[in-house]
Amino acid sequence: MIKKKEIFITGFALFSLFFGAGNLLLPPLLGYNAGNNWYLVTIGFMIAAVIIPILGILAHARLQGTMYDFGKKVSPTFSLVYCFLIYVISIAIPSPRTASATHEIAIHPFFGSSPLLTSSVYFTLVLIFALNRSKILNIIGKFLTPLIVITLFLVIGIGLFSSNFSMNPSAFEVPVVSGLLEGYQTFDAIGAVVVGGVIIISLNLKGHTSFESKKKLIIRSGLIAGLGLFIIYTGLISVGAFFGSEILIDTSLSNDMQRATLLRGISLASLGTFGNTVLSILIALACFTTAVGIVTGTADYFKGLFKESQTAYTITAIIASVFGIVIGQLDFHSIIVIAIPVLMFIYPITIILILLNVLPEKFTPPIVFRGAVITTIIFSIPDFLSSIGMGEQMQPIKENIPLASYSIGWLIPVFVVFIAINLFYSKRDR
Repeated sequence: MIKKKEIFITGFALFSLFFGAGNLLLPPLLGYNAGNNWYLVTIGFMIAAVIIPILGILAHARLQGTMYDFGKKVSPTFSLVYCFLIYVISIAIPSPRTASATHEIAIHPFFGSSPLLTSSVYFTLVLIFALNRSKILNIIGKFLTPLIVITLFLVIGIGLFSSNFSMNPSAFEVPVVSGLLEGYQTFDAIGAVVVGGVIIISLNLKGHTSFESKKKLIIRSGLIAGLGLFIIYTGLISVGAFFGSEILIDTSLSNDMQRATLLRGISLASLGTFGNTVLSILIALACFTTAVGIVTGTADYFKGLFKESQTAYTITAIIASVFGIVIGQLDFHSIIVIAIPVLMFIYPITIILILLNVLPEKFTPPIVFRGAVITTIIFSIPDFLSSIGMGEQMQPIKENIPLASYSIGWLIPVFVVFIAINLFYSKRDR
């Protein structure tokens, strides 16, 4: 019998593991720039940052294995390489990014300390949490998430009541696509395949053995986390839009500085001078729980790879924390710049693997997995090459690929391949 309390604790923990630096900083500026089209960018953002990640959790509920199970139908070798890349990317980009955001917005303005000191203290605490593996779900679900949610509701609720609802004209030609691409930068699809594994192992450590009861618990807690993300993202995007004419942002600043300036302005407008303190606590907590999830998930994977070796777990957690300290000294913008080419290549593959693992088995035999993933890789290459400075050379190719101008040129070819393979096999079987 699943207790409602456990469903909510797991759901809160999932929410917290998802909700990090990008999740807090990206939506307000997206709404600010969308202006009166804020609800359209919200739709796109929700697809990339809520629907697909929660489908990833549902896929985990169905598989109840590790990330390796997501890609094993393509081939065992592909799955090993994919897992290795995802975990290396996770500890090299999104995890350090949480420390960078915490330093720039929550620590440096108050204490003027060096980024090395911040990232060192930050990842020492992350390591302590990761090494106390069996307690993570309860600590995050019971204590840290409620603090994050209450603070977010304060900023959003008071912000909405104190704004004049005066919006800027939309800066986006296709708001839904702009929202979708901004949702990419949350890393939440990748987060789903990482933290979903954390949840499964945490439930196993708590003594859950029934496949069906775990499946129900994960699905219900995933839906709670998804609902929480939906409400918070909608609130943050709308607040950013409604403060459009009240907070002036220097457009010559980098995007990450614009995001920080806007969020700080909203906090000050809604909570007064106390707003800076509230914002700092919120960012530190949101970033910290995500970093814990990434480091723990990576350590869990390598522990399983080395026959449940606790030594492998500890060494991986230490290496991931050292990575965080070293890369976390970079400014937030530099980490985003590094992340974009990686996202253009690995994110579409991750999305396709999530969708295929959610679909019924009869539509997803190994040949479908292989065809879909190979097609995704091929049609993601122009976006990847464009993101590393070869946009001019790739332009003639992208002009001949539907939706390539929106960086989703892989979408229609994968859909065509999926339908074609299924039709071929259904006719052959008949």
